[in-house]
Amino acid sequence: MVKRWFDIAFSLSLIVLTAPMLGVCAILIKLESYGPVFFLQWRMGKGFRPFLLYKLRTMETDAHGLPFTTGTDPRVTHCGRWMRRCKLDELPQLVNVLRGEMSVVGPRPVVPEIALEFREMYEQILRVQPGLTDPASLKYCREAELLSLVPDPVAYFKTVVTPEKLRMSAEYIGRRSAWSDAALVVQTAVAVVDAAAHPRLRQRSRHGWLWFAAPAGLPAVLHEPGFNLAASGAGAGPAGSAAVGAPAAEV
Repeated sequence: MVKRWFDIAFSLSLIVLTAPMLGVCAILIKLESYGPVFFLQWRMGKGFRPFLLYKLRTMETDAHGLPFTTGTDPRVTHCGRWMRRCKLDELPQLVNVLRGEMSVVGPRPVVPEIALEFREMYEQILRVQPGLTDPASLKYCREAELLSLVPDPVAYFKTVVTPEKLRMSAEYIGRRSAWSDAALVVQTAVAVVDAAAHPRLRQRSRHGWLWFAAPAGLPAVLHEPGFNLAASGAGAGPAGSAAVGAPAAEV
């Protein structure tokens, strides 16, 4: 009950505070491309009950192509790239929180296809409400750029990223508390601001490592001091020429 009251208070407060920014985003979306301001997509909720997730539209409405996004994907609009980097496209999900379909802290909701493909693990995860953030989504907040560094992004997403996310989410569900949830909200805010301020992957000056903690399974060179994305070619292009995100457009 306390968690639900926190969700209501948090979502209402942010909806009021971010309303002007949402208005600006809506105007930019309508000025740049034809179509609705909002993008709705079915996601799997608690107890395998699907719900419509709300986002700001960041892609062309009549675009066709692969069922996943790329770093230089022409379907993504100019303002859409900016909104994705700053996570502004996620703000309408505060309505999902207010409606009780999501929580502030909880495993990120996925499309039904992914939930069914990993059903055994999601049967444990979806005992709770999906949320805006959790340790797994925090670790993979730059997932698209991370996936651009592997030869087969889709395979890596399904064999490494998704299982690790599920493991981290399940572990957190077992030990979560009000204090840990509050700490996650603060950490997420810091990560979002950092990502907005640094759109390109960067290295720690002292060790030469990537700014995020690279998960197990990535090429070992990423962990080596002195590794340079530009020199290696892995980060070639405006935002990583092969950056691939999670399956399904607008995710």
